[in-house]
Amino acid sequence: MQTRLPTEERQTAIVAAALELARDCSPVLITTSDIAAAVGVTQGAVFKHFPTKDAIWLAAMRWVREQLLATLQSAAAGASTPMAALRAVFRAHVGFVGTHPGVPRFIFHELQQPADSEAKQEVRAVLQGYRKLLMGLLGAAVRQGQAPADLDQEAAATMFVGIVQGLVMQSMLSGKPTAMRAQGDRVLALYLRGIGAAQ
Repeated sequence: MQTRLPTEERQTAIVAAALELARDCSPVLITTSDIAAAVGVTQGAVFKHFPTKDAIWLAAMRWVREQLLATLQSAAAGASTPMAALRAVFRAHVGFVGTHPGVPRFIFHELQQPADSEAKQEVRAVLQGYRKLLMGLLGAAVRQGQAPADLDQEAAATMFVGIVQGLVMQSMLSGKPTAMRAQGDRVLALYLRGIGAAQ
C-alpha cells in the first residue's frame, strides 16, 4: 500500500489509474476495486475521495477537458502563423491520444450513454472549446491570405475534428495508438490541400 497523500494528489492518482485501465478495457467493465488495486489503496480509500464510480468518470472527463484543451492551445500559441498553428494543433492532438490511449475509449463510452450526464456535458465542452480554437485559427488564416476568402470555416473545423476522430477510431481498432503518428502528417497534408491552404 502507498503512503497517505493529500486529497488532491490522491484524486489525481485515481483518475490517472482509471484512464490507464481504460486503455485496455471498456470503462463499463472497470470496477472501483480495479482502480484501487492500480493505485495501491483499498476500495474504501477510493470511495473516501469519490462517492461513486460515476464521480470518478466525471473527474476523469474534467481532467481530459482541461489537459487536452491546454495542450492544443499551447501548441497553437507556439506557432508563427495560423496555418502553422493548425498543423501544431493536429500533431498535438495525435500526440495526446498516443500518450493517453485510454482517453478516446472513455469518451466513446460516454457518448454511447443515452442520458445527458455531467460527464457527457464535459465531452461537449471539449468539442466546443476545440471548435472555438479551430474557428479562430481558420478565420485568422483567411484574413492573412493563408486560406481562400470563401472557405467554409464551419465545415473546415468539422472536417478537422472528424479526421482526428477517424484516426483515433482506426488506432483503437488496430490496437496500435502509435500508428496515428505515422499516418497523421499524410492525412493532414490532404486536409490542408482540400481546404486550399497555402503550403
